[in-house]
Amino acid sequence: MLGLGLWGLDRDGMWRDEGVTFQVARRSVPEILRLVQGVDAVHALYYLLMHAVLAVHPGEIALRLPSVLAAAAAAGLIAALGVRLARPRVGLWAGLLYAVTPLVGHYAQEGRSYALVTAGAAGATLLLVRRAWWAYGVVLTVTCLLHELAAPVVCAHAVTLGVGRAPRRVWAAWGCAVAAAGVALLPLLLLSRAQAGQVGWLPVPGWGSAERLLREFAAGPTGVVFGVCVLLMVAGLGAGRVAGVALPLLVVPPGLLIAVSQVRPLYDDRYVLYALAGAPLLVAAGADRLTDLVHRVRPGGERPSHNPKPDGDPHLDQGPRLGQGPYDGRPVAGRPPHRPLAPLAGTLAITLVFLHHLPLHRQDRSPAHRPDNLALTSAYAARHLRPGDPVLFVPSIGRRAVLAYPKGFRRAWDIALRQSGPRSGTLYGREVGAGELRRRLASVDRVWVVAEPYALNSPWYPSNPTERVKLAVVGEEFRPLSEGPPDGPLRLYVRRPAAERTAHLATERTPQSPNR
Repeated sequence: MLGLGLWGLDRDGMWRDEGVTFQVARRSVPEILRLVQGVDAVHALYYLLMHAVLAVHPGEIALRLPSVLAAAAAAGLIAALGVRLARPRVGLWAGLLYAVTPLVGHYAQEGRSYALVTAGAAGATLLLVRRAWWAYGVVLTVTCLLHELAAPVVCAHAVTLGVGRAPRRVWAAWGCAVAAAGVALLPLLLLSRAQAGQVGWLPVPGWGSAERLLREFAAGPTGVVFGVCVLLMVAGLGAGRVAGVALPLLVVPPGLLIAVSQVRPLYDDRYVLYALAGAPLLVAAGADRLTDLVHRVRPGGERPSHNPKPDGDPHLDQGPRLGQGPYDGRPVAGRPPHRPLAPLAGTLAITLVFLHHLPLHRQDRSPAHRPDNLALTSAYAARHLRPGDPVLFVPSIGRRAVLAYPKGFRRAWDIALRQSGPRSGTLYGREVGAGELRRRLASVDRVWVVAEPYALNSPWYPSNPTERVKLAVVGEEFRPLSEGPPDGPLRLYVRRPAAERTAHLATERTPQSPNR
């Protein structure tokens, strides 16, 4: 996982979310604390962590390196779960399957908190299995502070305890750990509740979201690899110890968030990335069961015992069973003894899966695979902007290219800006009022426009008066020149001649015929 994470980590160009992390983390601690009081409180702890990281070296590799390390840690923790819940080869296969999953590689190379949250959730699950309650409470608290939507992992753990028929003392210890985490998380919940408008863009998820999530969580999203993964997951449901932990982790957080989102949309695939840890455990457990079955039914193979030791409780076993220590290498009752070729064969199969989906991994390491590339916008600006050229960002979030890569815009005049983001305690700064912006635009004959794709070519109607003035003035008084890509983020507009402006306004006000 570490090797796959480092492969192509130096791709040139942050995309919009990484740009936010980069520019916020480079602010001072008081500026970060001031910002999260109004926006992005859910990422407060992550921004403070990245502030310390980028203080050492403010670059793109440093920005993504914590996610790489977290993904490697998550792979190891998943492997440790497989060993403890079943046997070493299950842990080996589960960890490798996690590492070669394309979705894991994607977020392992992204400067956001989701890989760290996944590692935290996997660590908390392992500590739950080991009944290390103090450590469990601490890891759970830190994980939920990194992103509060990791909290549904608690519900998955509750299901695991219920399925395992946990005794009262275990429930009491777990409840104390969860209550302590809840108390620590309460201020963040109250603060982020007031910022719920930030996720107002999320749609209501449907069956398509569940299907897409299943494909993304499989080691291969399409074709025969996906089909085999699903079949092995189904086979893994019969592995009591593994299934009792992995299935709730895989199903409960996404299911709960999708259900809540029918009333108040909060669901996005990345918010439940940590649930992916359950998928490779189930696949590996299913492969393990099928391997045992092959050994039993082949000529000369061993037959199952008539009274095999039941799988029983997935993590609350007593004595020499699970829960008191890791797998010690002794044969599990009712199973054939360890065969050294089985782990090797499984590892070879996982290698073939990785090679089959190698084009997906290569594609994901291309900057073009992200929604946008802020470095390209800044580089284009550096080539074309002259000192003092006015630049208009439509809407103001387009300013993220300046914040991530200020070098390309250092000679330009941000015509709408009144106060910078760090000074105003906002992400993108405060802009002047509508009247002042009209006066400023009236004083120039040319303006470079950095526009989001939806801003100028759709019926977007912002509620902010300044944003409405941007659309009105650019649309009525200016026209684009051929410089710059027609649908690109940066394009030069020049003032229309008076006669052309009058004709344009007349055309805009003429009712359109139904066939036009």
